[in-house]
Amino acid sequence: MARKRIITPELTPDDQGGEPSVRPEHLSDYLGQPELVERLRVSLEATKDRGGALDHVLLHGPPGLGKTTLGRIIANELGTTPHATSGPVLMQPKDLVGMLLKLQAGDVLFIDEIHRLPAPVEEFLYSAMEDFHVDVTIDSGLHATTESFKLQPFTLVGATTRAGSLTSALRSRFGLVHHMTLYDHEGLQAILEGAAARLKLNATAEALAELAGKSRGTPRIAIRLLRRTDDWSRARGSGSIDLEAAKACLELWGIDDAGTDELDRRYLMTLAETYRGGPAGVEAMAATIGEDARTLEDLVEPFLLQEGMVARTRSGRRLTDAGARHIGWTPPDAQSLFGEDD
Repeated sequence: MARKRIITPELTPDDQGGEPSVRPEHLSDYLGQPELVERLRVSLEATKDRGGALDHVLLHGPPGLGKTTLGRIIANELGTTPHATSGPVLMQPKDLVGMLLKLQAGDVLFIDEIHRLPAPVEEFLYSAMEDFHVDVTIDSGLHATTESFKLQPFTLVGATTRAGSLTSALRSRFGLVHHMTLYDHEGLQAILEGAAARLKLNATAEALAELAGKSRGTPRIAIRLLRRTDDWSRARGSGSIDLEAAKACLELWGIDDAGTDELDRRYLMTLAETYRGGPAGVEAMAATIGEDARTLEDLVEPFLLQEGMVARTRSGRRLTDAGARHIGWTPPDAQSLFGEDD
């Protein structure tokens, strides 16, 4: 059985440990995403000046980039209370009514995976977002009545990894829409430096640079690697996070010099050996590997595409020359993997 994956950008139970939080609490402490930060700063200052609630905010992009953190920061900056839920748990409008009625003026409601809201819940949100009121059906059948409830002005912060799955009707109700991008090496190293200081860890710049380079542009992965390197250093090393500890931790978790792990390499080998370099559909790949297709699309392919090891073509996924070299595979014809049809 494959061991637990450390470089997944999804939230894991280990990320919710009892150690001090490394999440920034205010916009001035938030590193990266400069365009978004400036847009939020302007909107927040204007909202404080005129009163009322901040326009609804939609954040979309890969997981692990700080969308949840920004929802909390917005509430902190406004001096209001954040409330959090997610699309999959809101099965019916009644699941949302209680939360909406509890909101105080200016509060922030954060909905993760908002693209997974069922249609009836999404439609229920429209009047709440636009007019700050909801119509609730009381009882059923012949005794059914509809009662209207006025809501306090609030800000909805929606987060999604699949902006294309949102309906245009929902998307149009957000005043601020922003795509969050992967972080560069310098940004991740700065985040690690701040996290190490907050966690009171003795870490060298070389070690943090090594970890930043293996973090796939994702702060959540970077922080997780820092914590696991601290584990290794305390159990097997000198107690300090140096370059030797960082490299030993990465080796322990199966992360190579290119930043790929066991699942990445299994994906590349399957595409090479089973499908002769491709093309292959993601559903076929998922069935062969024994993983969910969505896992491959959301958690494996983005990094391999970014690194140029895999390409998406009209006919399916193909292994690139760079991907073949990485796993030491030579195409049967010993030529380029790409044909004229791509």
